[in-house]
Amino acid sequence: MNDNTSGLTLLGLGAMGTALAQAWLTAGHRLTVWNRTPGRAEALAGRGARIAGSAAEAVAANRLVVTCLLDDASVGETLDGADLAGRDLVNLTTGTPGQGRARAAWAAERGARFLDGGVMAVPPMIGAPESGAFIFYSGSRDLFDEHRDTLAVPARPVHVGEDAGYAALQDVALLSAMTGMFAGVTHAFALLRREKDISPKEFAPTLVAWLTAMTSYTYGIADHLESGDYTRNVTSNLAMMVEGNATMLRTAEEQGISAELITPFTTLMERRLADGHGDEGTAGVVDLLLR
Repeated sequence: MNDNTSGLTLLGLGAMGTALAQAWLTAGHRLTVWNRTPGRAEALAGRGARIAGSAAEAVAANRLVVTCLLDDASVGETLDGADLAGRDLVNLTTGTPGQGRARAAWAAERGARFLDGGVMAVPPMIGAPESGAFIFYSGSRDLFDEHRDTLAVPARPVHVGEDAGYAALQDVALLSAMTGMFAGVTHAFALLRREKDISPKEFAPTLVAWLTAMTSYTYGIADHLESGDYTRNVTSNLAMMVEGNATMLRTAEEQGISAELITPFTTLMERRLADGHGDEGTAGVVDLLLR
């Protein structure tokens, strides 16, 4: 073990927590761990991790304390009674922007600096630089800069602002985009499901190539939203797209599948068109979602 590396504490050894622990141990960091179910820590002890008898004991062991627990409530319950004064608390527990901001205020009241994190990876990607994994961080920039090398071990660290809610917000924004994409992928496979002569495995590369090519449209939407001109450089306007949507919906009916995965978006496009914006792209649909 490299004694020149910094020590840290990790609270929570679920699948993601264990992956984080293994990455830090492999890099030679002195690691203290705690988990509500102690048995999960045994394998890590064999690799040099110190197992704390309580969360409070684990917090006392190191200035840098990382939480990776079930939910925000678990963070509060786990740290109840622990002395956080002078500690640097990094929360990698999945939560909402509001919970991140509230937890930052909670930590400040207890004398701790705070970072909230959004892990953009699944456990097998942690500690593998080539995997493309990264982690959003928001909150104390000083904390981030001081511990950047340690935070970079599991995945590339990206600080997105002093507002402690920004990591969770951008995390959920990416997950929302992914969910919408998977909805479209699911609909596409459903269209083909009953066709014996179209293999899903053979179709998949074509689908991936098409989606990859279409992702560049994201830059156009961003440009429209920032400029306020939703018609600039539009190559396929809303009127054309709504007409194409009708074909998609008729095809779903012909194939005997539900269109419920795509109709929420097509309905919004129709609303925007009905409001007289047929020469725009789809950026105006964003405005329809603002309450």
